[in-house]
Amino acid sequence: MERIRFEQFLFYSQWERLKAHASAKGVRVIGDLPIFVPEDSADVWVHPELFKLDPDGVPTVVAGVPPDYFSATGQLWGNPVYRWEAHAKDGFAWWAARVGASLALFDDLRLDHFRGFAAHWEVPVGAPDATHGRWERGPGADLFAALDRALGEDVRARLIAEDLGLITEDVTALRRELGLPGMAVLQFAFDGGPDNLHLPAHHEQGQVVYTGTHDNDTAVGWFRGLDPETRARVLALTGTDGSAIHRDLMALAYGSVAATALVPLQDVLGLGPEARMNHPGRPHGNWCWRAQGVHLADAVAEGLLRDARRHGRA
Repeated sequence: MERIRFEQFLFYSQWERLKAHASAKGVRVIGDLPIFVPEDSADVWVHPELFKLDPDGVPTVVAGVPPDYFSATGQLWGNPVYRWEAHAKDGFAWWAARVGASLALFDDLRLDHFRGFAAHWEVPVGAPDATHGRWERGPGADLFAALDRALGEDVRARLIAEDLGLITEDVTALRRELGLPGMAVLQFAFDGGPDNLHLPAHHEQGQVVYTGTHDNDTAVGWFRGLDPETRARVLALTGTDGSAIHRDLMALAYGSVAATALVPLQDVLGLGPEARMNHPGRPHGNWCWRAQGVHLADAVAEGLLRDARRHGRA
């Protein structure tokens, strides 16, 4: 415990210096708040009453998502699931402390798996995959009203809703009721349907648009793996030959009406699948790629500035 505490002391000391440097340069930092926490976390150990556990502290159900874009059998995350009624009983105090601590580290906060606040997918312990789950209601707007009371009504201006996956009408209604910006991901835009909400024509002014997220392959890796029909749709929309597809997607993102455009560094650099950050549902071998000093050359920064100016984002 002492070793871990010392490591955390070092990390937070370094983080505070980095964050102060970013702020001095006018750079805002977006953090990520995973909706669930691990079974072996301090949170579950200290507050077992807030999670669906048996008398021995073992989860009875675990979190995941049903079959989706990433997996035909869904994703079995294995995290303990919340007893939302217990959270509501004490005014969502644990959530207020958690969000408050994160907002002390970051300027803005991306709420991972936002749809779980409307309804989450829970799977019995021991199930072979996530197809054996069911939907359970989340806390809805009550949680965010509690955050307003605890942290101030301006807290929502610093939140982004990660509204990806199986998004139903109740999820969209909750996000709009709360006034939170949602996300559009260009790699999800080319399934052939003209009503696909990730297509630039359907972006909203308050949104955040990504070329791809940490869960996607890089733009170059994604494009290489496309079938001929999908690749043709991409080329038709970009009006290019695809030889610099990372630049093409960046142009679509920067040219979107979305308020914010985010581009992974791997896409800025045009790197392939060897630089992919994460494979959803795969427990090992992720988060291995690191930016090196050679990646952060002046020419890269100058190119980003030119793109920002060209599209009115400077």
